[in-house]
Amino acid sequence: MRTSEIKRTTGETDIALTLNLDGKGVSNIDSGVGFLNHMLTLFAKHSGFDLSVFCKGDVEVDYHHTTEDIGIALGTAFLKALGHKKGITRYGDIVLPMDETLIMAAVDISGRDYLAMNLNISADKVGDFDTELCEEFFVAFTREAKLTLHVTQLAGKNAHHIIEGVFKAVARVLGKAAAIDEKRKDEVPSTKGVL
Repeated sequence: MRTSEIKRTTGETDIALTLNLDGKGVSNIDSGVGFLNHMLTLFAKHSGFDLSVFCKGDVEVDYHHTTEDIGIALGTAFLKALGHKKGITRYGDIVLPMDETLIMAAVDISGRDYLAMNLNISADKVGDFDTELCEEFFVAFTREAKLTLHVTQLAGKNAHHIIEGVFKAVARVLGKAAAIDEKRKDEVPSTKGVL
């Protein structure tokens, strides 16, 4: 089983997170941020990863530290669960519709962290969640997971739909890229022999 458990405590957040890359999309999420709970629940469902997240953060300040630190913990857990990366598909891509919104996402589990995120979110907030935190989450995740991630909004007006489309699209491409390629299950998918 490709699983990991992360405990991360700072002066701003206290996080316990578990991840199973070979799960069924089961989640148990309590981040202290309602909208982020929703995004992480659908992230688990659409990736097929089992995910549990418990976070006690300084949400009385705002949601920045909680969102960023969960991104850090999830990225760390993802990299750890991948282990030697033998047999992974490595790449994944999708163009995902969410009502009027259309999101393109592509990933390479390359060992190199790079994020290109091109969004035009139409509002500053969804409920009490700052929409700029969507990118902050994926900056933190990408850095710790050591992967290349491109996300581009091709259409969309509703801020909730745009962010939900992003989380669903990224979940789908990570699920594809982390899946074991049965034809090459004993190989690291790189001519270098390492990722």
